[in-house]
Amino acid sequence: MSPSDADRLSGLAEWLRCPVCGEPLEPAGRLRLACALAHSFDVNKRGYVTLLAAGTKFKGDSAAMLDARDAVLESGAYAPIAAAVARAATGTRILDAGAGTGYYLRAALAEHPDAHGLAMDLSPAAVGRAARSSDRIHGLVADTWQPLPVRTAAADSVIDVFAPRNLPEFHRVLRPGGTLVVVVPRADHLAELRATGAMLDVPADKADELITTAEPLFALQTREHITKALALDPELLAALVGMGPSAHHARSTPPDDVLTATVSVDVLRFTR
Repeated sequence: MSPSDADRLSGLAEWLRCPVCGEPLEPAGRLRLACALAHSFDVNKRGYVTLLAAGTKFKGDSAAMLDARDAVLESGAYAPIAAAVARAATGTRILDAGAGTGYYLRAALAEHPDAHGLAMDLSPAAVGRAARSSDRIHGLVADTWQPLPVRTAAADSVIDVFAPRNLPEFHRVLRPGGTLVVVVPRADHLAELRATGAMLDVPADKADELITTAEPLFALQTREHITKALALDPELLAALVGMGPSAHHARSTPPDDVLTATVSVDVLRFTR
């Protein structure tokens, strides 16, 4: 193992605790992490580790969904969201919960040149892409709904963009005074597509509910509304529908005459 590989393994280990006993994980030879109680885990050669609890049933996004998401993100459709997330994040250790292929985490790291990130997602394919995309990103396959295999107070910031939220665990893994950045869709987000039945509806008060739920653990600092009008071609239209949960649940495909759509989200910044 080269010095750079050893450094990368050490950097990954610094984030993690054992999913079995909760003890810190440390490098234990080439491409292996272990805790003091001898629970050990293989690290994928692509630079990520899988730490899923026994019996985890949820499947991460498919390769087709990831390709669709990449097409949307590379088009610049969500660039204002990425910029807002990057501005809101703080510190040098940034955890992206539900990171996908790392688009928002890369934006945050670009804004903070001294920072390193941990891309956490349930999809091994997504985490593999994220870890390969930057030598400043480590990868973790884990279930956000379970106790996170991340050390207590390991992160300066946690970012969560259109992803499941485990607020008690986010509170635990953030250092005191750390930052939680959450992006939630507003009711009019991609409303033109939702009206066709091609995408799932969004509750009107999603951000307000989150703020209320978070109050015992986090203090809201800022709430920023991001909106952008999109001109749709057939490829972008198909990618928007195919990149998220609606790909599993949509009732129909959107008609070809949907030519525009509105991006509309709230970016919430909390302090622990």
